[in-house]
Amino acid sequence: MKVAALFIGLLLFSGISNAQKIKADDIVKMEQEDPLRPARAAFYSAVLPGLGQAYNKRYWKIPLVYGAIGASIYTYDFNQKNYLRYRTAYKRRIAGYNDDEFQGLIASTDRLIDGQDFYKRNRDRSMLFIIGFYLLNILDANIDAHLKQYNVSSELSFKPYLDTTVNTPSAGMRIALTF
Repeated sequence: MKVAALFIGLLLFSGISNAQKIKADDIVKMEQEDPLRPARAAFYSAVLPGLGQAYNKRYWKIPLVYGAIGASIYTYDFNQKNYLRYRTAYKRRIAGYNDDEFQGLIASTDRLIDGQDFYKRNRDRSMLFIIGFYLLNILDANIDAHLKQYNVSSELSFKPYLDTTVNTPSAGMRIALTF
């Protein structure tokens, strides 16, 4: 109940706060900003991963993008090859051949099926990581382009103060946010 009352009080207090003051310099800066920059950065990253980061001039992120996607592709390829090895060995044993590469190591066909399932499951997870990192690359380029256009005012301040208006002086901190 106390949390709800505090939340309602904060909502009411936020409605009383001052509106944002726009200066002439801010208007000129807003006119110079490209409103399509985030969409363009996301499009570039969708076409070629890392290109949106280059467009945003965040060159240090490009190796991270290619490292994440490349590692996922390598893991996918590794698991696909091992899946095919186990599958081929299983099919050859079912067909009656005894010359597969796992002949001296794995005696049971059930173990070949288990290995096949293991690598198939990891291959599928690797594909999800490839898609996830690709989408994360696009999202990162879009958000980074949005944040480049974010106006941070120099009027934000954090100052200590000494209150002498009361009978006993008290010290504290004041955060003044001027919009």
